[in-house]
Amino acid sequence: MRILNLLKIAFKAIILNKMRTLLTMLGIIIGVASVIAMLAIGEGSKQSIRTTISSMGSNMITIRPGGDVRGGVRLSADEMQTLTLDDYEAIRDNASNISYITPVVNSGGQVIKGAKNWPSTIYGVLPEYLNIRMVDVVDGSMFTEAEVKSAAKVAVIGQTVVDNLFDSDEDPIGQMIRFNNIPFIVIGVLEEKGENTFGQDQDDVVFAPYTTVQKRILAIDYLNSITASASSEELAPQAVEDITAIMREQHGLTSNEDDDFEVRSMEELISTFSSTSEMLTILLVAIAGISLLVGGIGIMNIMYVSVKERTREIGLRMAVGGKGADILMQFLIESILISVTGGVLGVLLGLAATVFIENILHWPTVIAGYSIFISFAVCAVTGIFFGWYPARKASALDPISALRYE
Repeated sequence: MRILNLLKIAFKAIILNKMRTLLTMLGIIIGVASVIAMLAIGEGSKQSIRTTISSMGSNMITIRPGGDVRGGVRLSADEMQTLTLDDYEAIRDNASNISYITPVVNSGGQVIKGAKNWPSTIYGVLPEYLNIRMVDVVDGSMFTEAEVKSAAKVAVIGQTVVDNLFDSDEDPIGQMIRFNNIPFIVIGVLEEKGENTFGQDQDDVVFAPYTTVQKRILAIDYLNSITASASSEELAPQAVEDITAIMREQHGLTSNEDDDFEVRSMEELISTFSSTSEMLTILLVAIAGISLLVGGIGIMNIMYVSVKERTREIGLRMAVGGKGADILMQFLIESILISVTGGVLGVLLGLAATVFIENILHWPTVIAGYSIFISFAVCAVTGIFFGWYPARKASALDPISALRYE
């Protein structure tokens, strides 16, 4: 009953000073809304990165040649010719925890069809590449193992290439295109995937048998890379270890020699980008938290003013038998009410801001339930922490001096 009466008194005191209370809450409202919105943006960006990378093949493992120093000049990995078909076959035959694997050779150039042309990239691969990249052929078909062995001049193209080379009513299947003047027959069109988070157009590709690209376009006998798919995300680290051991043996490296190749999994990429996103989120939340601190100081300030204004009222309450603990609780409850009410309004504003950001600005957001819980907890702690000292000061007033206060 005592607590109920104190709540009524605190509520009446807040109602009597509506504008001052609202201005006091403003710091808390902005702080809580900022924390919720910033956390939603951070979680949304992490989820977007994970989704994008997963769409590229969440279990994908890439083996590339490593850089080297020759004659005092450091060569880039693209200039190295150390990755061979023997490496691919050794991994294919001996590596465990791998579902699919393909050699990869690629080249940039102009795709030409009649009077139209478009700059794109051709990837020489095996049919398994579609399983690794988790993409399907929506029209026509993928080339076969027989066409790979015969180095057939056939190609499967992405939607961006289709849009730039063919009319809207034209069927690409069976048509001839040229890549760097080498003719290819289009036998399939890939499903549309759009741009990924990094701004790369996933539909601006041409797939052909790796033997065709290797012999007819690049005229090389080495590979640019090898791409594999782990049996599952959990087994990807073990698959990376197996591939590394096989590659070291293939290249005759001793325990004292560094790898002359690189083995990368998508899990590493996800982890790297997620860590960067998380650090940015922490920074944003820290900046938003400054508003909460300012709001807390505002509560302390207004409670000091309230104690000064109501000194005679405090003296009268204590003179008629009110205890110091009752006075302390009265002002502390008032402080907590201001803080928690500001927190509720801040949560509503934060949720509205998140909806605005996602629907109007088209930024990915994910509202984290824990952010709302943390906001309420912080508001309660803020009310207690910044309201305690003014409330303690009010409860320690001398009744006689308080009654004489003008």
